[in-house]
Amino acid sequence: MLFPFRDNNPTRRAPVVTGGIIAVNVAAFLWLGRMPEPKQQAMVFHRGFVPARIGQLFHGGPVTVQIPVEEIQTLDGVFQRVQEVRLPPARSEILLSLLTYMFLHGGWLHLLGNMWFLWIFGNNVEDRLGPIVYLLFYLGGGILAGACQWAFSPASTVPVIGASGAVAGILGAYAITWPFAKVETLVFLVFFITIIELPALLVLGVWFLGQVLEAARASGGVAWWAHVGGFLAGLFLMPWLSELVGAAPRHPTESQILDAEILHDDEPP
Repeated sequence: MLFPFRDNNPTRRAPVVTGGIIAVNVAAFLWLGRMPEPKQQAMVFHRGFVPARIGQLFHGGPVTVQIPVEEIQTLDGVFQRVQEVRLPPARSEILLSLLTYMFLHGGWLHLLGNMWFLWIFGNNVEDRLGPIVYLLFYLGGGILAGACQWAFSPASTVPVIGASGAVAGILGAYAITWPFAKVETLVFLVFFITIIELPALLVLGVWFLGQVLEAARASGGVAWWAHVGGFLAGLFLMPWLSELVGAAPRHPTESQILDAEILHDDEPP
């Protein structure tokens, strides 16, 4: 198992937008966590992305979902009591959910994992694209990730939440732009854990392959196809956006820095 620890890829600009996205995600998580459990569940269905609701844009009928309310302990075991809720064909809410779902998370591990990957790899993508194009790219990648999940499960009433699809777009962009950037990676082996410096393409390629395999198996309750779609969106959009914003700022080489220091020393007092 590979887990990126940090990358050795310098930037020229502070990652203001990346930091802002992380702050909004943390604030949304804390805001949601203050709600009672039933209200949290309802919020996830209304503000998360429910693939089946895309059909409402065309046929206009309601979608009925079952929201867990409470667990009931009986002599025969534990049962989950659910409440049926009819989601109206509210066009604005459905379209808006393709944005709001990116800022809702199901737990601390879900949130921290996404924000960790965003912080490591997002700063370089932001530095390359600039804050405005980067923000549009991030949100657009999340929308395309949700669309990919819908394409493979259009009738699903399970809400998709989390920044994973949008972050996957950042990973795809990083992989295609800096494939040989060094990434210090935690490697979990059978008997020990170590840190190895690996090329970004290897680290992110292994991550992407894992998402594809999980999506093909349709395992668990994770929106694997959103991860795959987001990564591919970043992979294909990043070269075009790089051309759009112009040449990348060049970092000075060691020889250039040395030459500048010599010239400075030669200046008369």
